[in-house]
Amino acid sequence: MHLSDATHASPAAGGTARPDRSRIPVTVHALDPVSRAGLRSQLREHPVLDVTELPPPGSGAVAVLAVETLDDVAYARLRKVVRGDGARSVLVVGTLREHELLDVVECGVGAVVWRHEATAGRLLQAVLAASRGDGHLPGDLLSRLMNQAGTLHRGATGRPDAVPAGLTSREADVLRLLAEGMETREVAAELAYSERTVKSVLQGLTTRLHLRNRTHAVAHALREGLI
Repeated sequence: MHLSDATHASPAAGGTARPDRSRIPVTVHALDPVSRAGLRSQLREHPVLDVTELPPPGSGAVAVLAVETLDDVAYARLRKVVRGDGARSVLVVGTLREHELLDVVECGVGAVVWRHEATAGRLLQAVLAASRGDGHLPGDLLSRLMNQAGTLHRGATGRPDAVPAGLTSREADVLRLLAEGMETREVAAELAYSERTVKSVLQGLTTRLHLRNRTHAVAHALREGLI
């Protein structure tokens, strides 16, 4: 796969170029050149993004991976990008089957965009969310997660107000609201916390359980029947 765009840079003293650290480096991965070219073109519309082949180390780069279906080849590529390269990621996908949803999130994907909804604006939202470590899922995928949450919760406990094993009451409250699709500020308002407190709760949870982002935290909790 050939990714030929150089990192945008600003001239420095003596003619040396430096990468623009104010922009989010984005790499594009697709199995066909048409999808790759289309995504790169849309992402370049946003001056806050820097579409590049080799992002600087520690730059918080986001990888955008486009596939039609999540077959073995696509899943192997996804795992390499997320786990091997350590990039925060956005998955642009045509179809996603029920049993694949939690697998994708647990693999470390922070944001999902349907291919037929992959406008420049939607892609920007997803990339920004992934760069912050936030989750970004289409509404119908969020509904699927909620349906799975109901099934797992019914199998995990008969007491709806019980605090799940492995989570503090505060962590459980935050994850339940995130699973309902709330943003960080909405969770803070609902629980009468500051946004900093909510972010601190999530940071502590993801660190303790070795999770990659808040979407992964919600998926883990659903998979384990914790919420």
